[in-house]
Amino acid sequence: MIKIGWLRTFFIVIGLIIVLIGCGKGKHDASASWRHGEPLGKERLMIGVIHITDPQTETSGGYTYAHELGILEMQEALALRDDQILRKTNVLDSDPAGIENAMRECIAAGADIIIATSWGYMDICEKLAGEFPHVVFAHASGYKSNDTNFTNYFGRLYQVKYLSGIAAGMKTRTGKIGYVAAMGKDNSEEGSGLNAFALGVERVNPRAKIYLRVTYSWFDPMEEVNATRALVAEGCDVISQGCDSPYPQIEAQKAGIWGVGYNTDMGREAPDAVLTSAIWQWGAYYIYLVRSVIDGSFTTTPYLGGIAEGILDMTPLATELVAPGTAEAMETAREQMLTGKFNVFDGVMETNDGKTIGVEGTTLSDREIQSGINWYYRTIIEP
Repeated sequence: MIKIGWLRTFFIVIGLIIVLIGCGKGKHDASASWRHGEPLGKERLMIGVIHITDPQTETSGGYTYAHELGILEMQEALALRDDQILRKTNVLDSDPAGIENAMRECIAAGADIIIATSWGYMDICEKLAGEFPHVVFAHASGYKSNDTNFTNYFGRLYQVKYLSGIAAGMKTRTGKIGYVAAMGKDNSEEGSGLNAFALGVERVNPRAKIYLRVTYSWFDPMEEVNATRALVAEGCDVISQGCDSPYPQIEAQKAGIWGVGYNTDMGREAPDAVLTSAIWQWGAYYIYLVRSVIDGSFTTTPYLGGIAEGILDMTPLATELVAPGTAEAMETAREQMLTGKFNVFDGVMETNDGKTIGVEGTTLSDREIQSGINWYYRTIIEP
């Protein structure tokens, strides 16, 4: 007969072995982790993605859905398994504790890369990058990074916003164009896009004005609806946006006017209103990022692509809706950007409070566009 004491010892030993094996699979096993300058086996790679909304819901429509399309494109291009992508959805970028919990859960599950898709995730990325040196943190927009494992990525949004302004400026009949912004002038990401849009409008319609409403949230469908309705009531007949959801375009369609979408092709949600959409194609960056981690070439040098790199573009024009000559005007401007003959923020520009920005014969640097635009162009009318 086997003694009870021996059995108890046997099961304790087995239990300890199981625990040790389990721990060996976790992120705290440094021997199996990503290390700067070294390749990482693709078959064991894990990626945590932090989304501000849920890309599967109909109300996410734009920004989060655009990122999710990029993640799926990257997964297919690099032949990653479904179980190598860990998603955290509805992580509000105004909730630091929730952001940190979501990232820590991904790391505990074995994530080698954290992809943080919203501006408000930046400070938590900075904090955790110092705590977890064997995890790569990639943050969309923002301006913070370090020398080892924390980078940021964005695009020359102003290029496509300028082009969308051309479409809006040629279409308006009232000379009043509405813009639903997510943030105020202290946010350079929003401000650079809005100002570029206004400059594009002015190129083809110098008398048009941009009427502004700010929701102070990247994603707040009800406020976006209210803002759009207020703009319609003011006589705006084209609606553009810097906020995340397609509701401004949906409201434009309900009002029988037109719109210019953002993030994804919003012509799907409002086919009778949307002239075109300025879209993100995040897959261009996500393929680059993950491949660099796999092959050991990853650096924290911030990424900034544009139309030429394929991270931003315009959707095909709704030919039955746009004004005659729109395609030609947009193509001319696009070609000028691609050849370096024109850079949107060129020369001296007047703000709506009477100041001037820029120097004749020069153009604003990408750094200034990303972090130094806290002004509105002269044709923008604040409420």
